[in-house]
Amino acid sequence: MALVELKNISKIYQMDKVQVRAVDNASFSIEKGEFVAISGPSGSGKSTLLNIIGLTDLPSSGSVILNGIDIYKDIDLTKTKTIPLSLDSKLTDLRRQLLGFVFQTFNLIPVLNVRENICLPLEIGASPATQTMNKKELNEWTDFLIETVGLTDWKKHKPSELSGGQRQRVAIARALITKCPVILADEPTANLDSTNGDQILELMQKLNKTLETTFIFSTHDSKIVQMANHVIKIRDGKLAD
Repeated sequence: MALVELKNISKIYQMDKVQVRAVDNASFSIEKGEFVAISGPSGSGKSTLLNIIGLTDLPSSGSVILNGIDIYKDIDLTKTKTIPLSLDSKLTDLRRQLLGFVFQTFNLIPVLNVRENICLPLEIGASPATQTMNKKELNEWTDFLIETVGLTDWKKHKPSELSGGQRQRVAIARALITKCPVILADEPTANLDSTNGDQILELMQKLNKTLETTFIFSTHDSKIVQMANHVIKIRDGKLAD
């Protein structure tokens, strides 16, 4: 069973009197432990695809299946423009259980230090994978992540005291803290210089192999495409060979 499966996904935006097909009848699957690049030029639809996988954007038609769960099977997507309130809490729970997010702008809380930022998802709500862990185990898991991303000496520092590369390392550890099986990364190296960008990619590849976490990138960075073992190319909303 695929960890992520999209079947005949389309996303249509109404721009005045014009319909824009951001994604046009896309189908693909992603297996556990893959290192995936959704690749294409700006405006190709890759970020829209990532948002649909991340349950933050509603498709106009098609099926999204995460970890065997058909997310919208009871919803008529052709008549639904926004996420219904009846579904919103379910999607929130599924995101907490299955998905971690890494953004190009880091999105750290300025008043929290490194350790506090990393642990923030646990404060919002424990995932199934962390519910059975006691305080000692959670502390050990947090320390392991801080060490793995190379921030042991910086764990009490605030984001303003960190470099861009260090902030992105915090964001990666924060995404992993709930032990979710899938990490979604939207242009994670876009705001980094080439040296820090390369280090972040090497770190993600290491975590992909050691933790068997599935990484899915939205990117036009050729280095990420070269590192990926599964490349999904998109152009003008359509999947390309």
